[in-house]
Amino acid sequence: MNLDRLVFAFAGLMVLVSVALSLYLHPYWSLLTVFVGLNLLQASFTGVCPAAMLFKKFGAKPGHAFK
Repeated sequence: MNLDRLVFAFAGLMVLVSVALSLYLHPYWSLLTVFVGLNLLQASFTGVCPAAMLFKKFGAKPGHAFK
């Protein structure tokens, strides 16, 4: 799995976890979804993603979006 797919999978997982936590624990967990969305938006403009940098350090193969 390349870096791009790892970032998208991680973002999707974080959104699903955030929705579950906000339903079962506290509504403020929905702010995690907002954070993930804003991070994806800024990464689309700047090409800088903290999750991509972390996955790259763990040895993920580069993709087309995050090199």
